[in-house]
Amino acid sequence: MKMRHEIKHEITYHDMIILRKRLQTVMKRDSYAKDGIYKIRSLYFDNISDKALREKIDGVNHREKFRIRYYNDDTSFIRLEKKSKKSGLGNKQMALLTLEEAQKIIDGDYEWMKSCKDRPLILELYIKMVLQGLRPKTIVDYTREPFTFDAGNVRVTLDYNIRTGLKCTDFLNGNCITIPAGDTNTIILEVKWDNYLPEIIKDIVQLEGRRGAAFSKYAVSRIYG
Repeated sequence: MKMRHEIKHEITYHDMIILRKRLQTVMKRDSYAKDGIYKIRSLYFDNISDKALREKIDGVNHREKFRIRYYNDDTSFIRLEKKSKKSGLGNKQMALLTLEEAQKIIDGDYEWMKSCKDRPLILELYIKMVLQGLRPKTIVDYTREPFTFDAGNVRVTLDYNIRTGLKCTDFLNGNCITIPAGDTNTIILEVKWDNYLPEIIKDIVQLEGRRGAAFSKYAVSRIYG
């Protein structure tokens, strides 16, 4: 399992303007972004005891969470993702879902998943839905500005406009009502890399008085329940 380094900073709007200018000078815009941004919609899973939420809040060393995600309102490309964290390093596994498969999961029809032996991540989610009681929990929407740098396989993102669907799990309904998650001014800088972070990138993302923070878009989207 390939693990990547990851740091997060909660920054101000002024910080974002400065960083955006710096990043544009040396990094590439993600080629899949539209006008430099993604609109991201995710549906997170948890159980009745809020296992994923509690492990994040408690800083459990080895934890995981499942979500379904699509970009820019395009439901023709939907992914199931599992994010794992261990000793500060992260890993993400992915599997494609059809629109019909995603809708079945939302509707509580997941027996079909047990036959997905050729798609182990879907099978793993099925097993944990049965054994741990994982179920769709809430929608999380946000805007992302992504930048890439080849050396070190670095990815820097600016995330903002974070919104929550509260207890809504109607993930494929574009009219599902969402509201701001916590502070409407929250902006998150994320930096991810493989074996090393080039000095030029390290210098660019340095902001005076800003330290790494264990921010979770899922956790902040659960503040209302």
